[in-house]
Amino acid sequence: MKSFKRPLMFGLAAVAVVLVANTALAQEADPHGGGKSWLELFETTGFVGYLMLAVSIIGVSLVVEHLVNIRREKLAPASLAQELEALIDEEQYDDAVELCDEEGGYLSHLIGSALRMRAAGYEEMIQGLEAAANEEAFKLQQKISYLSLLGNVAPLLGLLGTVTGMISSFQAIEKLKSPTPGDLAKGVYESLVNTTMGLFLAIVFLTAYFLFKNKVTKMTLSINLQAVDMLKHLAVNAKGH
Repeated sequence: MKSFKRPLMFGLAAVAVVLVANTALAQEADPHGGGKSWLELFETTGFVGYLMLAVSIIGVSLVVEHLVNIRREKLAPASLAQELEALIDEEQYDDAVELCDEEGGYLSHLIGSALRMRAAGYEEMIQGLEAAANEEAFKLQQKISYLSLLGNVAPLLGLLGTVTGMISSFQAIEKLKSPTPGDLAKGVYESLVNTTMGLFLAIVFLTAYFLFKNKVTKMTLSINLQAVDMLKHLAVNAKGH
């Protein structure tokens, strides 16, 4: 929970800055107030707009969290790898396993799982490493998949806002015998702004998901190869016992 609070605050701040900046730019572009600011346009979106605001805050928070935590320095710190290699060179396997348990993380899980299988032989060590790698990679892919979820939900919310806006316009037509364009404008604004917001959020979060997915794939492959290389050295030492 603590690890999510800081990204959430960054997300709230980012959304607030965007809203303030857009409002200021709109006012500067039209000082006489002839047009609507982004904030005023947002106010026309109804309850669907607030749902998409929540989606945007969550999405930005996830992006910040992933940028902070999905890094090689977090998943496989160089200092940890060096310390593990030193313990393995000294054949202090139990200490290495204990260190892996204490540190946690991607590389620690791989090496720890392999070391626990050292008495069974090299093939079993490889199998233990592969099982741990699959588990850790699945966790990372599952973690970033929420961006894909948000990216797919956003345009659906936009479509919902489009429908509610159309309903609002038809209600105005039904209630007023001779509705003016101004009477219909609120519903039209609601439809168009919700559609725009939904598409914009979908583009942002699906793009972010694609980039993080590629990053995770490349990074996990690299760490897996590093662990296998360390495991070959472990296997040589293990055969001597």
